[in-house]
Amino acid sequence: MSEHSKIEWTDATWNPVTGCTKISPGCKHCYAQTFAERFRGVPGHPFEQGFDLRLWPERLELPLAWRTPKRIFVNSMSDLFHEKVPDSFVDRVFDTMLEAKWHRFQVLTKRADRMSEYFRRRRIRFDSLDLEQPHIWLGASVETQEYVHRARLVALLPSPVRFLSCEPLLGPLDLRGVLGPAAVNWVIVGGESGHGARPMDAAWVLDIRNQCFDAGVPFFFKQWGGSNKKRTGRLLENRTWDEFPRVAACTV
Repeated sequence: MSEHSKIEWTDATWNPVTGCTKISPGCKHCYAQTFAERFRGVPGHPFEQGFDLRLWPERLELPLAWRTPKRIFVNSMSDLFHEKVPDSFVDRVFDTMLEAKWHRFQVLTKRADRMSEYFRRRRIRFDSLDLEQPHIWLGASVETQEYVHRARLVALLPSPVRFLSCEPLLGPLDLRGVLGPAAVNWVIVGGESGHGARPMDAAWVLDIRNQCFDAGVPFFFKQWGGSNKKRTGRLLENRTWDEFPRVAACTV
């Protein structure tokens, strides 16, 4: 958890939940698990419990203390919609997000089915999300075509910004039919990094970028990845792609 982040598409991270369990191939080399398990058993460390799921009620109001507007990645070290996170705790996380309207909260999950069900059951509560000043962005991770159903669920969520993180991208994706200003309207793509990183084909990346271009959807290329991501860099066709959703600037 940090008021600053090195992740290219966000400014800060906020982890009212830590720990998770693997659910699909994109989890195989989970960076969060690798980091957390280094500290298992270290007394007093935030990851003394390793990557076991833990709720942190004392962190719930942290973004309210950050007065400078930020893009905040929610639960970079977990999944808010993990089956062991009670709805009552998810409610409290959203209470903070709804109050801190000067930030942009980026909620990313691999459990899009539960996220979709959560919003269906709490529909009235979120009818007031400001369409002109969207500050809660909802997204899902999609690593292969087998998981494109997550994108279809995201396309129907009650947020003006509905996004996909295709990282690690492990195969070609056909997102036609789910991309568009009124559907999935932001896409992030990146390759896996670190030891044992699985390769990403440039053709997969270019095809997704072209699909985004055809649908009028912003495209963000995060990295090529590999065992040395600094060496492989972020250039795609000799330039960076740092497109964001077109929303008004957030102010305190």
